[in-house]
Amino acid sequence: MANSEEPDPRRWRALTVTLGVGFMTLLDVSIVNVALPSMQTGLHASAGAVQWVVSGYALTFGLVLVAGGRLGDALGRRRIFMLALTAFVLTSALAGAAPSIELLIIARLLQGASAGLLTPQSSGLIQSMFRGAERGKAFGLMGATIGVSTAIGPVLGGLIIAAFGAESGWRWVFYVNVPIGVIALILAARVLPKTERRKIDVRSEIDFAGAALLGLAVVSLLFPVVQVESGQLGEWWWLFPVAVVLGYLFIRWEKRTVEQGRAPLLDLRLFTSTRGFASGAAVGAVYFAGYAGIFVVLAMFFQTGLGYTALQSGLVVTSFAIGSAVSAAISGRLVAKWGRRITVTALSVVTVGLVSCGVVALISPPEQVGLWLAIPLLISGIGGGSVISPNVTLTLENVPTRMAGAAGGALQTGQRIGTATGAAVMVAMYHAGTNAADGRVAVGAAFALGTAVLTTLVALYLAIRELRSRRTRTADENLSQSPVISSQ
Repeated sequence: MANSEEPDPRRWRALTVTLGVGFMTLLDVSIVNVALPSMQTGLHASAGAVQWVVSGYALTFGLVLVAGGRLGDALGRRRIFMLALTAFVLTSALAGAAPSIELLIIARLLQGASAGLLTPQSSGLIQSMFRGAERGKAFGLMGATIGVSTAIGPVLGGLIIAAFGAESGWRWVFYVNVPIGVIALILAARVLPKTERRKIDVRSEIDFAGAALLGLAVVSLLFPVVQVESGQLGEWWWLFPVAVVLGYLFIRWEKRTVEQGRAPLLDLRLFTSTRGFASGAAVGAVYFAGYAGIFVVLAMFFQTGLGYTALQSGLVVTSFAIGSAVSAAISGRLVAKWGRRITVTALSVVTVGLVSCGVVALISPPEQVGLWLAIPLLISGIGGGSVISPNVTLTLENVPTRMAGAAGGALQTGQRIGTATGAAVMVAMYHAGTNAADGRVAVGAAFALGTAVLTTLVALYLAIRELRSRRTRTADENLSQSPVISSQ
């Protein structure tokens, strides 16, 4: 069905289901931020242990993304989607029912792995179900889902905790996934396109050695990063050079696998011969390093620093979520016409918004800072929503269908690594700024937001380079197609 010239008549309904599931899995990255104080109180846990509820999810999420995409390419995306969604529902229920912080962390590790297996199937299904301009629109909706789910997480988390109480409200942050997931399973079984079962040699089609090398490299990179807040980075710094060595071995192994005519975990030709993929993946990873950490820092600033409730903390960032939702929908429709110019403009807007947020945090009275941050957060959200959706579309637009799952997994892996790394660095900067200013949390927030600004500027530089590269390619193509070449 994926190779048929006629488009699947159920494609838009299938897209709705996959995006709904994607929204749920990505929501669990940010919704937990405002629930951390509730978990700490309800389970009588330390701050360092509770932080692993966030970090562990991000760690295993990023660990299996590329392997999950390759499994979908080889074994059928519908099959892997259904299996992973079932696992996500079960692990969500396990997390909600956890009687201790240790069991909650284990449940979150398993939940993150399920989400990492599930997420790349969405991009792969879009590649197989949609063609031409429709594919760009579908990817635009996918990008909007990524941006909005991350932005709206703190708001929904605050509402849930307010409804169910500070001591046990955190459990419902996980339980809410169960009915949504069950409904999604029923709908997915009806509308996702079936693929013909085929006999495969698992050992030749699934690159287990490559998966092991990449997995160990991701763990070696992310594990020390998530130790930053607990102050244990110094004990694990040696894993960074190990990650570099493992990454080098992974690249060598994948090149050798292709040369031998076997199926690689990640075909590195995506980065060298697929136009726009490498630069788009870099923009996404760097941007998420500054973007995702904003919500962690703001939750700490308002709840721990200023004594806001989880609901009040979530409501402060509502303007960001609204701006992100509106701009993501609009930019997804304009990307075919404007291309990379949207990303460049949007990153510039994000920079202005974040600089304004840092200034407002410093000069506003503590009792009014939440109100005064609404406008700069709205500006940041408008820019943020216009970054993610177009970037996903532009990065994946030239990816061959047979590589769709692995490409989506690689793109998401970069974003998850950026998320985990950026959040850890921003939290460290928040504490450093607060301590340097004798406990003034506003200075800590400004330090962290300044870090996000610098990261956004790096992403802006990469986007400008990609824009210039696209213009050069277009000019060269036009020149080569011209029947008359000017003497000038």
